[in-house]
Amino acid sequence: MTPIFVRPVREQLEHDRLIRFLQTRYTRKFDVTINVGDQELAPVRLGANTFFPDVVLMHGKKLAGLIEVETGESTNNLEAMAQWTHFSRARVPFFLYVPVMAYDAARRLCDANQVSVSEIWTYRAVNDQFDLVRLFTDPGAVKAGNKVAPKVVPLPKIVVPKVVAPPADVVTPAPVVKPPVAARPAATPTKAAPARPAKAKKAPVRTASKSKPKSKPKAAAKKKRR
Repeated sequence: MTPIFVRPVREQLEHDRLIRFLQTRYTRKFDVTINVGDQELAPVRLGANTFFPDVVLMHGKKLAGLIEVETGESTNNLEAMAQWTHFSRARVPFFLYVPVMAYDAARRLCDANQVSVSEIWTYRAVNDQFDLVRLFTDPGAVKAGNKVAPKVVPLPKIVVPKVVAPPADVVTPAPVVKPPVAARPAATPTKAAPARPAKAKKAPVRTASKSKPKSKPKAAAKKKRR
């Protein structure tokens, strides 16, 4: 991370992309932690100061290397004095990555500020990848600058308090109150229908049968014939 607060957006995006690219590249040999953007995940203490290099290389719990990525704007004397000089005094290799056009300026700044850098690499963006070229190497840089023992400062663990759920209230079921049954109204006595008067049976009418004349005695009949 750089003390320069204002950096062109295009350079900042390329700077962060290269850091992630280097993380993937160095993961084959080291445990890699990056400090990209506002993320400060791997602080390194050098003397009384704490720094956040762009890439921190580890072997287990032991610091193995520091990497700083610069852009065209950040390759300047302020950056060299603020970070390069401190990183070069650590007892681990210090790798510096700069754009192709900034290589000569980086070499002059290292000489002017007595920066013992192990390797200087140039980079150039090619599509989604980077073309990396190592232009300078110094195997004795670590011995020349081993004045300060670096120490990786572990970040404090964030203890998340356990949220204890309040005891659930015991809900007693309310007694089921049956609705009062409405009393049925008393049955009103039904009025008996008035009895119909019995029909009087008509007496059979006897028809008077014509009475046949009584036959006169035969003797009387005979007299008439005479």
